[in-house]
Amino acid sequence: MKFYNLKTRSHVDVPDSDVVKTKMERKTSHGVQVRYALKATYNGTPLFKFVSAKDYEAFKGKEG
Repeated sequence: MKFYNLKTRSHVDVPDSDVVKTKMERKTSHGVQVRYALKATYNGTPLFKFVSAKDYEAFKGKEG
């Protein structure tokens, strides 16, 4: 899976086996906001990629 590394300002490829999907929820004045993300670590740098709910459900990786 391709991520963008903000530290090096370049795209990096991370194996799907190293990617974890996560769901972030926060309470707002209008209700609960849910954001879906894929997380990975590349050379010690944490990487995040925000995705849609459809892509989140389609990803077959670990949930964390």
